[in-house]
Amino acid sequence: MHSLEQAGTFLLGSRPVFRLGYGAMQLAGPGVFGPPKDKAAALSVLRTAVESGVNHIDTSDFYGPHITNQLIREALSPYRGDLTIVTKIGARRDDQGAWLPAASAHELTQAVHDNLRNLGADVLDVVNLRVMFNAFGPSEGAIEEQVSVLAELQQQGLVRHIGLSNVTRTQVAEAQRLCTVVCVQNQYNLAHRQDDALVDELARQGIAYVPFFPLGGFSPLQSTQLSSIALRLGATPLQVALAWLLKRSPNVLLIPGTSSVDHLRQNLASAQLALAPEVLAELDCVVQDRAGNHPA
Repeated sequence: MHSLEQAGTFLLGSRPVFRLGYGAMQLAGPGVFGPPKDKAAALSVLRTAVESGVNHIDTSDFYGPHITNQLIREALSPYRGDLTIVTKIGARRDDQGAWLPAASAHELTQAVHDNLRNLGADVLDVVNLRVMFNAFGPSEGAIEEQVSVLAELQQQGLVRHIGLSNVTRTQVAEAQRLCTVVCVQNQYNLAHRQDDALVDELARQGIAYVPFFPLGGFSPLQSTQLSSIALRLGATPLQVALAWLLKRSPNVLLIPGTSSVDHLRQNLASAQLALAPEVLAELDCVVQDRAGNHPA
């Protein structure tokens, strides 16, 4: 059995993907801004991921900006038929690298065309609308106008499937009145579990939930308990955190990011990590003490 097959598969819209994929965010420079220090290494990570069986890559044209999509195109185009590339729109970067909203009809439309051009694609497999009322966590606010723009682009044949990122349960329901939502991408991990009810609700609907920052993002979770369990299992804390997420619900799709081939292989190996019931019970005791400090 292929190692990723042990993680199982799930439908991302009409496209079956392994539940353990890859997030390209870290391929850009420091702060997800500018080019990578080592372009050859970044290209190697992407190629190794696909050669290892990964068929779900998460990216955005505002990573860099443009950098990760251009790297993906150089490394992987022409794309393998089963490879699903998920991108997101709704944000932009200023000259200093700040994360700013970009949610007007013009900005959203331009972002779709930018993603198409930089990925070298005729159609985008999945586009997530990144809601930016609060860049660092979901915040209530109407998203009908933005979703309607994305739905129109879907009708034009530029987008296959629509997803949402950084959203509340209310916003998911609002979007579902306008289009089919195939995935929700929010921050969620062992200690940051505000979306517990949403994960379960989406599972009942057959909708993918894609957690980012499995160890807390740019301010990693520090947990003596997690480190102790990982040491006992002969694994890394990140491998344990990823294995817990795979156990959490069958609709959870993982996109751990790295700019290192060695770390990539470690992340993918988490698909083979078995967590006994007593270990899962221990991990459930890890509690949130802070959120991440960067959007994704």
